[in-house]
Amino acid sequence: MTITVAFIAVTSAVSLAALYIDRRIQTIGMLIPYRVVRQNTWYELFTAGLLHANFSHLLVNMFVLFFFGVFLENNLGPEQYAALYVSGLLVSSLPSMLYHRENPNYATLGASGGVESVLFGFIFLFPTESIYFIFLPIPIPAWIFGIAFLAYSVYESKKGAGNINHQAHIAGAIWGLLYMLLFVPNALDHILSVLGLL
Repeated sequence: MTITVAFIAVTSAVSLAALYIDRRIQTIGMLIPYRVVRQNTWYELFTAGLLHANFSHLLVNMFVLFFFGVFLENNLGPEQYAALYVSGLLVSSLPSMLYHRENPNYATLGASGGVESVLFGFIFLFPTESIYFIFLPIPIPAWIFGIAFLAYSVYESKKGAGNINHQAHIAGAIWGLLYMLLFVPNALDHILSVLGLL
């Protein structure tokens, strides 16, 4: 079993249990910054990534994690890949902690931040590879997709509408790029070579 499949299995099991067996799992595990800073429930920065708002939320995150995660795991190795994903979950929670620590009504959950770290780790390593949408089978170079995704997330974050945590998406994406530069050997040489600068 790959690390990616293990992450998907654990996340799916916890999410489905919280959605359909015992909702208290979600209440205890979701990230509520107001509660974290007052009750020291820092585990929520991780456990929120094991929970999802509904089945479609879970399905999309696990779908993206599978298709990019297996590929990235094979290139980074299981230890580096696991460190990228777990640290992505934690780092992507920090903006929510910062901006909502005084709001008792704010809560967030989902693996999106970790998934974005994996996706942007892939984009870093393979910027010229094509990414396809299911309903729009047109090849999009990974680096163009990355820029468009970040621009959309920043725009939606500033609007502040809806229930999607775009701050976590942005933080996870940026962390995916930074992790590759900071912790993966020869990553800078790789990207310079891809860009024709080395």
